[in-house]
Amino acid sequence: MTTKTSQVAERNPTGATTQSRAQATKTAISPPLDIFEDSESITLEADMPGVSKERLNVHVDGENLLLEGDLQFALPEQAQALYADLRSTMYRCSFVLSRELQSDKIQANLKDGVLRVRIPKRAELQPRRIEVQGS
Repeated sequence: MTTKTSQVAERNPTGATTQSRAQATKTAISPPLDIFEDSESITLEADMPGVSKERLNVHVDGENLLLEGDLQFALPEQAQALYADLRSTMYRCSFVLSRELQSDKIQANLKDGVLRVRIPKRAELQPRRIEVQGS
């Protein structure tokens, strides 16, 4: 565990950016998140069960990172839902990225309902070992 903390981010309280304001009328829930930091990057893990790759939006606009996923579940033809404990079928959260992160090198991977987003730190800001010269 490192003692230095990077600012991934402050969560953007509204979760709305220019692109998502049009969809802001649709109620969204914030997915459960884990944020990890090491010397090279920051990794976000968001639980988004039921979201497929096609219904997922990971978007960077300047220093804003937006994660959106639209939940889709299918009922059998003859089935009718009597009760559903869902407040929304849309996951959404956004972050303001620190300038020490490389937003142009973000990698995202969705597996088993978990979205993993890796944001590398700028190389010049990463810790490095200095070799000592001498005899």
